[in-house]
Amino acid sequence: MDRVRHIGRTGFIGGRRRLGGVLAALVLTTGTLLTVGGANTEAVGAHAKAVTADRANLVRNPGFESGIADWTCSNGSGQAVASPARSGSAALKATPAGSDHARCAQTVAVRPNSSYTLSAWVQGSYVHLGASGTGTTDVSTWTPSASGWQQLTTRFATGADTTSVTLYTHGWYGQPGYFADDVELSGPGGSDPGDPIPGAPDGLRTGATTSSSVALSWHPVGGATGYHVYRDGTKVQSVSGTSATVTGLAPSTSYRFEVTATNAKGESPRSAAVTGTTTAGSGNGPGVPKHAVTGYWQNFNNGATVQKISDVQDQYDIIAVAFADATATRGAVDFTLDPALNYTEERFKSDIAAKQAAGKSVVISVGGERGTVTVNDAASAANFADSVHALMRKYGFNGVDIDLENGIDPTYMTQALRALSAKAGSTLVITMAPQTIDMQSTSAGYFRTALNIKDILTVVNMQYYNSGSMNGCDGKVYSQGSVDFLTALACIQLEGGLAPSQVGLGLPASSRGAGSGYVAPSVVTNALDCLAKGTGCGSFKPARTYPDIRGAMTWSTNWDAANGNAWSKAVGPHVHGLP
Repeated sequence: MDRVRHIGRTGFIGGRRRLGGVLAALVLTTGTLLTVGGANTEAVGAHAKAVTADRANLVRNPGFESGIADWTCSNGSGQAVASPARSGSAALKATPAGSDHARCAQTVAVRPNSSYTLSAWVQGSYVHLGASGTGTTDVSTWTPSASGWQQLTTRFATGADTTSVTLYTHGWYGQPGYFADDVELSGPGGSDPGDPIPGAPDGLRTGATTSSSVALSWHPVGGATGYHVYRDGTKVQSVSGTSATVTGLAPSTSYRFEVTATNAKGESPRSAAVTGTTTAGSGNGPGVPKHAVTGYWQNFNNGATVQKISDVQDQYDIIAVAFADATATRGAVDFTLDPALNYTEERFKSDIAAKQAAGKSVVISVGGERGTVTVNDAASAANFADSVHALMRKYGFNGVDIDLENGIDPTYMTQALRALSAKAGSTLVITMAPQTIDMQSTSAGYFRTALNIKDILTVVNMQYYNSGSMNGCDGKVYSQGSVDFLTALACIQLEGGLAPSQVGLGLPASSRGAGSGYVAPSVVTNALDCLAKGTGCGSFKPARTYPDIRGAMTWSTNWDAANGNAWSKAVGPHVHGLP
């Protein structure tokens, strides 16, 4: 969300900055720690030190001297080339095509509860390096542009039952081919017995269920050293025994589960699937109906209608006060009313209480287009939780909205939000407003955080504006401004692990509310009908419907008021009338 002032004074439009501006702002310098896509990473320049020689490289064919042996590249996108090669006689060249990102991967045996450093030298535009299946927090790092060889480095720790991880590089659709060389994974090596890949487990069945968990068990498989658990097609857990409890689920929701058996040689086919359904829960905070409308209230004057909280239109069920600001204490935030609003603190608190008495929730939003809050270690996570809770007590906020555009660390933001939940209790409302690029993959920091706190998360209102073209869940590329853009991108979240009740559509309230991506309210309501009922769709039609989809969000209640409340008058009743 954009907190910049009036366009006549700043040259900015009332919406958030464009994606290209976000990417261009990431300047990779030698030894500089970045937070990109949710992972703590390092982009180290040409003079970076190599990993110490006493730690063996676990990657097979790391310099591609044997072609692409031991590597698997999507859609035949990779090949070994003689030039440019950083060292030796070859390097990898992988070329994206269509919606394929040219992903080249290798599975490596590792030890449980161990620390690893992954690095690679890359060249090209939008080159990514990462590790998945770590059993803890999957990591990735990237560079938007490397005209010469540049080293990318990231670190991770394995889980208690992790015996292998998958390393990968990839580019981005619409970009030219990228190059990679000298891939290195340093850390303790895993075992590599001569056993063949085990067979698929059988006997998978569900056990005890709660509103946020399902217990599973299955028969043991000969030669297996571990098992992977999949929920709705996504791996969510790795265990060494023949039982697991999948947590972080939404109440009254059905999930499909499968398991595979693993050893150092690889992973078995998946078992037959079973379905488990969680029990009913207590909801997501007071005043949040099954289908809800969220609106951001501006604590500043940028040319939109200036409002008091009491002026916010009645159609809004969740009001996000924008924004809390970073303090000198890393991770901590504070909030001060803008003097330009002529709004006393006593009146502000009273207006919040009145909205809550009318069944609304009021949350404090952290971040925005210029927000610089950083939560990337245990101390900053604690500071975040403590400071947000202090604001909740001072002003009466029901919870917090996460709208950070400077990157999000899923490990420590998860820690911060769970600490806040422990302080605030079960009535806490947590909302999120990621950009479209933040929700393209479940490995991205925002998406990972949302899945990590699924049992306490209220709604993710992704912003379908200031975006440019993005992938839909069918692998096709969609441009903003259409029903298809909304439904095909929402499908990624709906099929990627979030409950329908945790997905909302975020759109500007008027053409002045964003730099691009405004659509008529009828497009928003058609997209909601397509997702909830299978009607009103464009060329993309989801494979199933999601009648429990939460609703919609807008930036902002002020821009809505400036446009005669056209957005809330059309979208509000439609959301509240969903089945």
